Amino acid sequence: MSKTIRIAAALLLDPQGRTLLVRKRGTQAFMQPGGKIEADEQPVSALARELFEELGLAIEAQDAEYLGQFSAPAANEPGFVVQAEIFKVHTAMPVEPAAEIEEVVWVSARKQLTLELAPLTRDLILPLYRQLTTAPA
Repeated sequence: MSKTIRIAAALLLDPQGRTLLVRKRGTQAFMQPGGKIEADEQPVSALARELFEELGLAIEAQDAEYLGQFSAPAANEPGFVVQAEIFKVHTAMPVEPAAEIEEVVWVSARKQLTLELAPLTRDLILPLYRQLTTAPA
């Protein structure tokens, strides 16, 4: 049985409709910003804390729209599965990589990516993002 890492992550969208991917220091794969949920923490609180720690981005709980729970093999911990609570967050604020984040990149739904992506991002979140951004209003 694989071990589970519970995380909260953001499908973070800018005014141009692009989404933000981050890469942690010492790793190769890009993924959604976010991080581990503490034992006594609500997922949306963990998300707000992580976005502030990693990107200097302050959000309110009501700014985060819950999209669901997704699971995939962990990108940086072999033998682990990430169980992610995913929230859609819109921001026009600039983001700055901080804490363990080494690189950030805004990507468009229409562009083919050549970046190395975490399984959760590649297989679940980016397809959802493309679906959300191409769906008729």
